[in-house]
Amino acid sequence: MHYRILTINHISPRGLERLPPERFDVAAAHAEPHAFLVRSADLHRIVIPDSLLAVGRCGAGVNNIPVAALSQRGVPVFNAPGANANAVKELVLAALLIAARNICQAWAYARSLTGDDQALEAAVEEGKKAFIGFELPGRTLGVVGLGAIGVEVANAALALGMKVLGYDPQITVRRAWQLSANVEQALSLEDLFTRSDAVTVHVPLDEHTRSLVNDARLKLMRQGGVILNFARAAIIDDQAVIRALDAGRLMAYVCDFPAVGLKDHPKIVTLPHLGASTGEAEENCAVMVAETLKDFLENGNLRNCVNFPESVLPRVPNTTRLAIANRNVPNMVGQISTCLAAAGLNIADLLNKSRAEYAYTLIDADGTVSAGLIGRIAKIEGVLAARIV
Repeated sequence: MHYRILTINHISPRGLERLPPERFDVAAAHAEPHAFLVRSADLHRIVIPDSLLAVGRCGAGVNNIPVAALSQRGVPVFNAPGANANAVKELVLAALLIAARNICQAWAYARSLTGDDQALEAAVEEGKKAFIGFELPGRTLGVVGLGAIGVEVANAALALGMKVLGYDPQITVRRAWQLSANVEQALSLEDLFTRSDAVTVHVPLDEHTRSLVNDARLKLMRQGGVILNFARAAIIDDQAVIRALDAGRLMAYVCDFPAVGLKDHPKIVTLPHLGASTGEAEENCAVMVAETLKDFLENGNLRNCVNFPESVLPRVPNTTRLAIANRNVPNMVGQISTCLAAAGLNIADLLNKSRAEYAYTLIDADGTVSAGLIGRIAKIEGVLAARIV
């Protein structure tokens, strides 16, 4: 089968190279695409075609994608966890230094000076005391969220001589192995804020993390604290941060999300969403998602999927593969197997995985699966999507 891939944003050519033209027609315009490749475009505003089989997000966050609606149609959404982690980590470290040394304010002051060199020298000596900062060794950084980015930030902060507290009750085994043993576990968010000189957030935006940094938690921080946000804007209560800055409890707020109420505040530095804006990160994300999408379309495998379970099954030679997305309800595999048995088909291999309310099944069947049979399977109550791969 020849798959049509619609690129909604500019996607790095390094990623598109992983989709060979003999199998994939990649273009910025398709009437009935089988897959979307997207970076930051808002898919909530786009009509989703019936032909769509998958969405590949060349980045980590998926707030710009209608994941719930796609899940109900059996459409997997893939992202690129960790592909931009180094880029974001480096920007977080830069932001920490910007805040600690008042670099942006000091630069603005230096640019405002007028007169000859002698006048500038005098003004510099007089004005520099307004920008006294602090050094990082011995200070404590609180890292909320220990995924790919949070782990890299925590380990890098240790290398700079900081003490590091981490909080993530859902940390994976893989990330735990990557995290330095010198990162101390915070018992709660309140514990982390109480003991931190600076706090950086690296969590997705959902109902649990919206306004995670708020008045109550900011009041727990040490005097002269710093808040860093290179995750999602709404994780921080902007007005709470402004109140803490104006009251002198916070020293600085550095974020990647300019807003009218933030961008001109003298103690706030806003950057134009630069977190993953490096050539390397764009290439890494595009390559990872393109390879994931290719494996799904050609083999039905799910890797780095945000709405269906990780499902990878090596193909049995000389069989027909079926890929079925369904609700996580009893007897689903039994009903599918009954359909195959009624058609006289033996199952050579089968994988069934579930994740919350959804499940995914891969079957390698001996013989040919007809369009009529896949149609009968698709009509089983609870089946969201079924196809022959």
